Amino acid sequence: MDEKRAKDSVFITSVVTLPQDANAAGNVHGGVIMKHIDNAAGVVAVRYSGCHAVTASIDRIDFHHPVYVGNLITLRACLNMVGSSSMEVGVRVEAEDILKCEVRHIALAYLTFVALGDAGRPTRVPTLIVESDDEIRRQREAMARKETRLSLKAKEKACQDNFESCEL
Repeated sequence: MDEKRAKDSVFITSVVTLPQDANAAGNVHGGVIMKHIDNAAGVVAVRYSGCHAVTASIDRIDFHHPVYVGNLITLRACLNMVGSSSMEVGVRVEAEDILKCEVRHIALAYLTFVALGDAGRPTRVPTLIVESDDEIRRQREAMARKETRLSLKAKEKACQDNFESCEL
């Protein structure tokens, strides 16, 4: 299995928000932004794995500022960590008021993708080479998020098994 560098996984895209993306007040729907996040992360996952990849989970997304019709949203997606068939992709979202040349950080999201082989089953992905201090930090933080996800998943499983005594 080949190795690939984290810095080669970066994908940057920009989209102008339009009236169909927004509510009556002119605020872009969070779901529209989430769709762009998922698409950008998906490009990274497919490009890195060299095969189809599906979204397995999205960690929490907090919207720090509203996005308005006419704003330019820019998404920067990159690989943080890989497992045997899974990949965590981080996506940073910024919105620019292009008339005022003002840029705001809107959201940061972490998505887990699973690479799928020809039979539609999970398949191995290349080993991730992390080189810079930032890449090492992102991988370390991704490992901590993975541990948290696995812990929560175990609690959810226990709740499913014993519904009456469930507290998350």
